[in-house]
Amino acid sequence: MAACQGRTPAPTPAPVETLPAVPTPSSTPTATLVAATPVPKTPAVTIAATTLVPTTVPTSSPTPTPIPVVFPPRISLQAVTTLPEAITYLTHAGDGSGRLFVVAKSGSIWVVEDGGIRRTPFLDITQLVDSAASERGLLSMAFSPDFVDTGVFYVNYSSKEGDGATVTARYRAEDLQVADPASGVDILRIDQPAANHNGGQLQFGRDGYLYIGMGDGGAAGDPWDNAENLESLLGKMLRIKVTGETTYAIPAANPFLGREDARPEIWAYGLRNPWRFSFDRATGDLYIADVGQNKWEEIDFQPADSPGGEHYGWNTLEGSHCYDPPEGCDASGKVPPVWEYQHPEGCSITGGYVYRGRQFPQMRGLYFYADFCSGRISVLRRDESGVWQSQSALDSGLNIASFGEDEAGELYVLDLDGEVFRLAASE
Repeated sequence: MAACQGRTPAPTPAPVETLPAVPTPSSTPTATLVAATPVPKTPAVTIAATTLVPTTVPTSSPTPTPIPVVFPPRISLQAVTTLPEAITYLTHAGDGSGRLFVVAKSGSIWVVEDGGIRRTPFLDITQLVDSAASERGLLSMAFSPDFVDTGVFYVNYSSKEGDGATVTARYRAEDLQVADPASGVDILRIDQPAANHNGGQLQFGRDGYLYIGMGDGGAAGDPWDNAENLESLLGKMLRIKVTGETTYAIPAANPFLGREDARPEIWAYGLRNPWRFSFDRATGDLYIADVGQNKWEEIDFQPADSPGGEHYGWNTLEGSHCYDPPEGCDASGKVPPVWEYQHPEGCSITGGYVYRGRQFPQMRGLYFYADFCSGRISVLRRDESGVWQSQSALDSGLNIASFGEDEAGELYVLDLDGEVFRLAASE
């Protein structure tokens, strides 16, 4: 795609129509659910100008005492909204609008603003999306860093063509309000041998490149040996350059660029199903939550200064434990997870974000994640001595499909059935 020229100002959006509220299910989850309450506006006050003559030398105000981080923090979930269908992801546009974008598994994206949901979807490509299988559908989206100027964003979905192939596609919203379904351009299409382990997360890194999480192709145990095969894009973290490109280009520093026996798109490998990964917006560090096979769920960590090329172990290892072979495996050259937990504590990890918002300073720097099966929300941190620690924070009673982050760094929790909650610190 050629770089866009100057743009005419976006027209004023039409008034927002909100959907009627969806009743809360009768069963009461373990989590504390607090309805969001609008903050009343303070009336404007006119203050007459007055000349003040100091009688003493002013002194500086004392520096406020920082609120310490609490580990684990006491948290609650505040109800935000509900969609009447399965949802997979939530994000923001980085345009200062305060809008939230909620991805529906069936193939549409909805805008949440001013406490309501717009009646017209931001994008509807349900005619393209195969959402029949439990792990297929419209799985995530990512706004281009230059969205305000170009209206460009990207989606990841399972295609009805090609037996559920994974598609990363570019779309455009010329007025920044509603995207044109006809503007879609496939950037990357990857065939899938089975219906599960699709990965599906898209994120832009601080380097401006697009990262794509790909599962190993599905079935069980990686029968095609995709994750450790550098000639396959399955079971990998990919990094591509999309800004200013018709489709994509390979960043010059990608670790396997120039090797005849490897795909240059690969940034890291040895992953089973990195359903959710994220970058710490303050440090650039990468957290990858990789869903396990039968015994171990894991969190992999890549520091911001990594040159890439890490092998995270699958399928020689599941977590830090031998998988194939079950004993006496060769773990050399493989990066172990910084945290893992065993079944039946849970059965499917859902990765989240490092909290960098301002509303709850007692949570700053903590990485939040969950388990889809148990509904438990946990927190992870690395202490001053470099030791990683994790603690349970809340038994939510939800099937947590994803976390989300808004432009201010506040975090959200998504129940697969359509409920969106804001994650908050409890008093």
